[in-house]
Amino acid sequence: MFLTFSCKEQKASLLESTVLESKQTDPLSSWHDTPTKQAIISYVKEVTNTESAKFIPVSNRVATFDNDGNLWSEQPLYFQLFFAIDRIKAMANEHPEWKTKQPYKAVLEDDMKTLMSYGEHGILEIVMATHAGMTVEAFDAIVKNWLKTARHPRFNKPYNELVYQPMLELLDYLRANNFKTYIVSGGGIDFMRPWIEAVYGIPVDQVVGSSVKTEFVIEEDKPLIKRLPKIDFIDDKEGKPVGIQRFIGKKPVFASGNSDGDFAMLRYTDSNTYPSFQLYLHHTDAEREWAYDRDSHIGKLDKGLDYANANGWTVIDMKKDWKVIYPFQKE
Repeated sequence: MFLTFSCKEQKASLLESTVLESKQTDPLSSWHDTPTKQAIISYVKEVTNTESAKFIPVSNRVATFDNDGNLWSEQPLYFQLFFAIDRIKAMANEHPEWKTKQPYKAVLEDDMKTLMSYGEHGILEIVMATHAGMTVEAFDAIVKNWLKTARHPRFNKPYNELVYQPMLELLDYLRANNFKTYIVSGGGIDFMRPWIEAVYGIPVDQVVGSSVKTEFVIEEDKPLIKRLPKIDFIDDKEGKPVGIQRFIGKKPVFASGNSDGDFAMLRYTDSNTYPSFQLYLHHTDAEREWAYDRDSHIGKLDKGLDYANANGWTVIDMKKDWKVIYPFQKE
C-alpha cells in the first residue's frame, strides 16, 4: 500500500515538475525580451486559446514566410544568383561563346558591376541557362552538391548555414501551436526543395516559389519531368498572394517578410477575417549581418516599412531584437 502511494506521489511530482519546466522554457530563446517578442507570443497565446474571442481553428492557422532575407541572408547577392554564377563557370567549357557574349562574359570575368547593369533581364538569362535542360532529379542533385561545396564570400560557411536562428525558433514555436508553416518566396521552388525540409522543417509540398515550365517525357522507357528554359510563374510582389491562392488555397493568418516584394503578401494576410499578424524583418545590424532598407538593390524595404509603422504591423529590429543571428553564433 505504501509503495503504491509512493509511486503515485512520485508520478504526480514528476508531472508537476515537467509542466513547470515546460512553462519556464523559452520558445524564442535567441530573441531579446522586447515588445517584438512579446507581441508574437501574445498573439499566438490569444489565437490558440479556445476561450478567447480571437481563437483561430487549427485548420485556419496558416503561416507564410518569405525566404531570401527573411529566413536566410541575401547579401551581397541572392544566394540563388551565386548558384547560377557558379554554374556558368562550371559549364563554360561547353559554351566557348560565353567568353565574348554578355552577360556571361561579365560572370566569367567576375565583373559584378557589369552583370548587375543588365538588371533582371540579364539575371533571368543566366538563371535560364543554368537551371533548365535537365530532369528535376538532375537539378536536385546539382543543388545539393553545390550546397555541400560552395562557401559564402564573407562568412566562409555553406549557404544553408546562414539561416536565422531566431526565425528557426519562430517556425518551431508556431508549429508547436498547430500552425502550418509555408515558404512563399520569389526564389526558385526547385532550388529550395532539395534542402528546405532539413533546414527549416518545412516539407517540400509546403513550398511556394517561382518556377520554370516543365514537360513530361519518356526516355529509354523511363518517365521523366524535364525543366524547360521558359518561365512558368514568378512568385514575387503581387504574385505572392496569387501563388498562395493557387497552391495553398487559404489566406494566411500569419505572414513574415523583409522587403517590398513581400508587401502584397502581408497586405493579403492583413485582410483575413481572423485575427492576423504581419511581421517585417528590418536589417539593422551591419556588424553581425548587414544594414539596409530603402536604397538597397537587394531586399529593398521602403513602402512596406512606412505602411508597417503606420498600421501597427510588427517590425523586427535585427540589432535590438535578436541575441544571435546564425546558429553557429550560439554559445
